[in-house]
Amino acid sequence: MERLDCTGYLAQPEQLERLRGELSRVSAVHGSLVLAEGPPQRSLWAQNVWLEPYRLSVTSISDAVHQLCALQRNWWPYSFQLHRRSELTREKLPFVTARPLRFPEPAPIAALGSFTWLDNATVLCSPVCSSPFPNGEPRFVEFGEDEGPPSRAYLKLFEALTVLGRAPSPAERCLEIGAAPGGWTWVLGTLGARVLAIDRARLAPSVRRMASVEERQGNAFTATPDSVGRVDWLFSDVICYPEKLFRYIEAWMTAGACQNFVCTLKFQGQEHYGAIESFAAVPGSRIVHLAHNRHELTWMCHKP
Repeated sequence: MERLDCTGYLAQPEQLERLRGELSRVSAVHGSLVLAEGPPQRSLWAQNVWLEPYRLSVTSISDAVHQLCALQRNWWPYSFQLHRRSELTREKLPFVTARPLRFPEPAPIAALGSFTWLDNATVLCSPVCSSPFPNGEPRFVEFGEDEGPPSRAYLKLFEALTVLGRAPSPAERCLEIGAAPGGWTWVLGTLGARVLAIDRARLAPSVRRMASVEERQGNAFTATPDSVGRVDWLFSDVICYPEKLFRYIEAWMTAGACQNFVCTLKFQGQEHYGAIESFAAVPGSRIVHLAHNRHELTWMCHKP
């Protein structure tokens, strides 16, 4: 058992090159798992960070299980090769519940380690990871369109609020810009929060009928503190340049009219990545690549 002087960063396969581009001292790549020498670096595109990597020399699957359990109890495989061997190892390890969460159920609190087979005699593992979810991918009890949500975008907000560890309460007022057809508004409405949803397009009828939802049609960016008043939360999944979104958010922060934000940062080329630093500089900020994101990031800001 050898403790490695490196950190592991696991990304979605589609984001592997973005992940590699933001890391220095890369020493190895195994599937979508990138090893970089030294302590953890800031990584926006990693879904799960392996904080204490070990290399195990093993003689069998049973030996691998024995060595893994000597480090900690709960493990999940990252299988980019030797898939059958990974599955057999998982079956021999103590059972780990990976059932879908029923939102707004909180994230698991038990540590979950990750392991992968490099070859038939070598396992790479980390008993400590940044995410409590298998490979950084939370699963949720899903709903069909006949049950309310007009699109699958609601899963993105499920994940964001679960990662944030806080969600709007019935006593709080929310603003969502670019809300149509209403996947995020539906989530907020089911929580009982009061929601002002603004978009040029209409919300889906099932969302418009929700008792706590108020719909206004028009340009999302005309919803200013002066025209809307104070809100507790501001949400945006709108398609726009990140620089424009930041200027809009900055006006709300300057006015002291909102304390909590969840916004998707959508990019149209690398020239817009510079806006990330503007969002990151806001106190209380967190920028992540969610499992339900695609070529985008999610900015969250919570100020107690």
